[in-house]
Amino acid sequence: MKKFLLPVLTFCLATATAQQKDYPIQPVAFTKVHVHDQFWKPKMQVNASVTIPYILKMCREHGRIDNFLAAAGKRENKVCSEFPFDDTDVYKWIEGASYALQVEPNPTLSKYLDTLVGIIAAAQEKDGYLFTFRTIKPAVPHEWIGSKRWEKDSILSHELYNSGHLYEAAFAHYNATGKKSLLNIAIKNADLLVKDFGYGKIEEYPGHQIVEIGLAKLYRITGNKKYLDLAKFFLDVRGPKGEAYNQANKRVVDQTEGVGHAVRAAYMYSGMADVAALTGDKNYLAAIDKIWEDVVYKKLYITGGIGATGNGEAFGEAYDLPNMSAYAETCAAIANVYWNNRMFLLHGDSKYIDVLERTLYNGLLSGMSLSGTRFFYPNPLASVGQHDRSGWFSCACCISNMTRFLPSVPGYVYAQNDNDLYVNLFMSNSSDIKLPAGNVNIQQATDYPWKGKVDLTVNPQSSANFALHIRIPGWAQQQPIPGDLYSSTGAKLPVTLTLNGKPYAYTIVKGYAVIRRSWKKGDKVSLDLPMEPQHIYANEKVKADAGRFAIQYGPVVYCLEGADNKDSVVQNIVVEKTAPMQVSYRPEMLNGITVITAEGTATKRQLNSTELLTTKQPVVAIPYYAWDNRGSGEMEVWIPYTAMASRPQPAPTVANTSTITGSTKSKTIKAINDQFEPADSKDNTVPYFHWWPKKNTTEWVAYEFNKEQTVSSSKVYWYDDGPWGGCRIPATWKLYYKKDGEWVPVKPTTNYEIAKDKYNRVSFEPVTTTALKLEVQLPSDNASGIHEWIVE
Repeated sequence: MKKFLLPVLTFCLATATAQQKDYPIQPVAFTKVHVHDQFWKPKMQVNASVTIPYILKMCREHGRIDNFLAAAGKRENKVCSEFPFDDTDVYKWIEGASYALQVEPNPTLSKYLDTLVGIIAAAQEKDGYLFTFRTIKPAVPHEWIGSKRWEKDSILSHELYNSGHLYEAAFAHYNATGKKSLLNIAIKNADLLVKDFGYGKIEEYPGHQIVEIGLAKLYRITGNKKYLDLAKFFLDVRGPKGEAYNQANKRVVDQTEGVGHAVRAAYMYSGMADVAALTGDKNYLAAIDKIWEDVVYKKLYITGGIGATGNGEAFGEAYDLPNMSAYAETCAAIANVYWNNRMFLLHGDSKYIDVLERTLYNGLLSGMSLSGTRFFYPNPLASVGQHDRSGWFSCACCISNMTRFLPSVPGYVYAQNDNDLYVNLFMSNSSDIKLPAGNVNIQQATDYPWKGKVDLTVNPQSSANFALHIRIPGWAQQQPIPGDLYSSTGAKLPVTLTLNGKPYAYTIVKGYAVIRRSWKKGDKVSLDLPMEPQHIYANEKVKADAGRFAIQYGPVVYCLEGADNKDSVVQNIVVEKTAPMQVSYRPEMLNGITVITAEGTATKRQLNSTELLTTKQPVVAIPYYAWDNRGSGEMEVWIPYTAMASRPQPAPTVANTSTITGSTKSKTIKAINDQFEPADSKDNTVPYFHWWPKKNTTEWVAYEFNKEQTVSSSKVYWYDDGPWGGCRIPATWKLYYKKDGEWVPVKPTTNYEIAKDKYNRVSFEPVTTTALKLEVQLPSDNASGIHEWIVE
């Protein structure tokens, strides 16, 4: 592979004196934490043995590597994928593979890395520019990238976003292998950015943040302050005349709320934390403190997910947390972990780790299947089967992000500040930690998250004085997260701590039980956290969760899934607040999970009556992260405790008993006869069907009746998510009935109504038929959609 080698650039590695400031608390590197539990280790092994090879294969098949080859002149000058940020899938794969190498050597993987780094080097332009979509010089340039470098980066091009992921990959690769090959590429690119951007030069901010984090990492490696200065420039030049979508509507130091695209936001807040730590900028710190409170107190899902709406993949308004339409992107969950970890490193408060842990075990882990080859982009909290993990997305950011994140999980377990050693997460491991007081080996043994007992064995090389800070999780003290967004009921059960077998009267400091003493080899600390199913209730301002509760067991949020419950439906289930819950561990189920069962009631509509039919049934709940591993189907996190909050099974109407077909194949087509009533045309909290991205075409749906029916009227509730979405009410619509195998227009006796936010009715001369078809002419510039189609 000599033809791909890049001449080695010279640079100075950071010295201990090169950086005067950084986070007061430092994480214990994941390479020092050897996890051997039954929960996280198998998941990291699947990532290393299945997901990393799988994603490399998909990058090959979907043009990611071909783009670099084309930019290097090794194949035709044709862009081989869809989005300008596709280069980052390769960078994130390198980051994940590098982390995996640090956990366990793999010569084959190491060779793949060397080859790929060589290809990237060959694709880099002489001055350091690295952006395949431009370097390829395709016959028709992508519309996002502009006619010259950087001109559209604050909007669409993602050039700086690509650079940020390159720097993160280089940091990981250098630390894993000691090789400077990718680091040289990153530094050459960063030097170009330093030359081109700054006051008096190009004064633009990145449209999609992350380069700030990457530049901070380059500063840490090289000690060269120009990278830190550029990271700060990219933050300081942002706002106030831009869009809230990418957090450019205000200067970063003036921001107080989580707004806009959730991934961009959390990456920016993480970058602000890095720069605050490295420069001592208190204005940054004050801003992200306020933003954190806004997000955690008003905009955080019980799963730790952030970003309520698919419109802009963005934060919603305060307390607007819909479940079925929840976006809660996997990338946003990962970014939320990054941000909260940095907040902890700044402040040393366990509340940040409480949010991190909630995200880690729920809204992040749900992003990948147990097999390691299927992925969620959004992570909804309710479904009627329209959601399903996919093996790939054209926008594959969440897929490659998962594989780079999982190997790093052990790095969140411990942290230290001089002789203060923090135990943040609980998983069986053996760790070697250097404190000023001396070297210490920590052994952690636990069956967490299924059991609350955590045993720590402290083995200093020789007797040493230091403080052990053991996190007491908020969930163990009836506080699901900081603030009043969620609360739990029931008696507060004691948390017990023993030292060498004897009860220890610990002091709580910022959420940690602190034991400060002279430690000797073999000292044992045992923490016993109360593990009982908890009912979690949302603040009354969260309208989507009114009349409902969620189940949590330890750090794990639960859901009802159709596969475990009667008739494979769960939306119709009601469980009383006082219903006893039973806990059992099922080693054979979903790679080993704790299952929670209770008695509940199923509700069902009936014809010609508003009274609901109810029947008692057993109810089974599984961990939210494990749903959709047995095929798509119904799921619900927030369980109704009143029939009014449930969504009963539909009555056997003409429409509901019909077989649905349509001009577009989609799982969502079954929404049109599910009898879920929308609040208005744009209501995306209930299922709907749409023809997006089609426009100005003739489309159709049809009911094949289960027997011959005589019908004379029909009504349709259109889906219209204007002004921001892509669906509008149709230009026209018509009905046809089947006669002698042919579709024949009905003879209307009233006009076809076309209006938003109501049922649109038409009456027609009675027909006896086995099928009815609804034909729709889409608007010239938009698609259309249907909430409900009723036949009478």
